[in-house]
Amino acid sequence: MHSDEKLSKKRYKKELKRLRIELRRLQKWVKMQGMRVVLVFEGRDAAGKGGAIKRLIKPLNPRFCRVVALDKPTEREQTQWYFQRYVAHLPSAGEIVIFDRSWYNRAGVERVMGFCTDEEYERFLRDAPKFEQLLISSGILLIKYWFSVSAEEQKKRFKKRINSDTKRWKLSAIDLESRARWQEYSRAKDTMFEYTDTEASPWYVVPSDIKRKARLNCIHHFLSMVDYEEVEFVMPTEIALPPKQEELDYERPPIDSQRIVPQVY
Repeated sequence: MHSDEKLSKKRYKKELKRLRIELRRLQKWVKMQGMRVVLVFEGRDAAGKGGAIKRLIKPLNPRFCRVVALDKPTEREQTQWYFQRYVAHLPSAGEIVIFDRSWYNRAGVERVMGFCTDEEYERFLRDAPKFEQLLISSGILLIKYWFSVSAEEQKKRFKKRINSDTKRWKLSAIDLESRARWQEYSRAKDTMFEYTDTEASPWYVVPSDIKRKARLNCIHHFLSMVDYEEVEFVMPTEIALPPKQEELDYERPPIDSQRIVPQVY
């Protein structure tokens, strides 16, 4: 099947189910081995990052898998070392952390929109590879994904959001401005790759004009990046359901003393 051909819903669901079984196995392995995994999701607005993350995390135990999507820095955070607020969210042993946008905000939106100085931007390009090397040297598995969407497909997705009451919240003034500054964002992305697409911490590009394929390809690639094994879970041969506890000398309060959610449906 050519890359520009759509994937049937039936095949998509079948493949997604298979991959999710593998994701559960991978997470068990990560937990058992005490691994620390960081996934970075970047790309243009409406490139499909959120949808891919949603499908990836659905089968995983949220106790050991977190999505980090930070708002703009506070006044206090603006005075800190740039990477400091991201360090606070790094994983502990057995955890997977997914950054839905990351420290690369500085190389993209901050650069294009003028939210940082030239000096801050140039320092970031120098420091980002060093920062990532520190993470890797500490034992963190760092995987960076760039979701690549064409200008025409982004236009379609923006229009769909504009015309949908339930999706309009996804559009911000910055998103719309990013459309007007398409070429500037292209240049910023190319420069970012020039400095930060390193052998130690490479970027993996996910073509995302076809959402279903992008999601499956990203999950499949993530699974290939972890040398995991299936963790055996031995169930006892016989499982007995214990009897309900006998009634105690205790009278429960009346049901009408509680605030019950209205039964509208």
